[in-house]
Amino acid sequence: MGTGTCARCGSRLVSRDPRSLSRVWAWWLAGILAYIPANLWPMLRTRTLWQEQSNTIIGGALELWRYGNPGVGLIILVASVGIPIAKFFAIAYLALSARRGARASPGARMRIYEVVEYIGRWSMIDVFVVAILASLVQLNVVARIDPGPASLAFALSVIFTMLSAQAFDPRMIWDGIEAEAKSRPGPRSA
Repeated sequence: MGTGTCARCGSRLVSRDPRSLSRVWAWWLAGILAYIPANLWPMLRTRTLWQEQSNTIIGGALELWRYGNPGVGLIILVASVGIPIAKFFAIAYLALSARRGARASPGARMRIYEVVEYIGRWSMIDVFVVAILASLVQLNVVARIDPGPASLAFALSVIFTMLSAQAFDPRMIWDGIEAEAKSRPGPRSA
């Protein structure tokens, strides 16, 4: 019977879960399903004495661009649209390559995994910005900013993609390396 700890470093040993890829795909799909309304529904609702306006993520970024803040608009587009889509593609690539193999080296795939894990920590920044705006601009008579339904959908999408990335077992990246090494022709001896 095994000891449960590594004899060399003393770390707790964790066995493999044969269903980890199923969990990756389930959380990934839930993230995609939440991301769609996050981009279709309004993220912010702004009310002033004279008008009421609702903006989606993309609509708000385009409004900022149009009114002279192209840098902020671009940051919002990259953080709220570009990065989540890149995370969806990266997680799908890692899950598919773990199952079927890939041309990219295991080291390159591990770097992709580490980037996805690192970015996951910062993915909720959009939701925090909406919450801060809503709490700062609460002059009920003159102006009011309320989070729209997309903020909840976006938060759920971020949480689901983080869970998808955490369900991925990075050891699967390295599983096929021995089989690949044996199948490659070795150096010829003279």
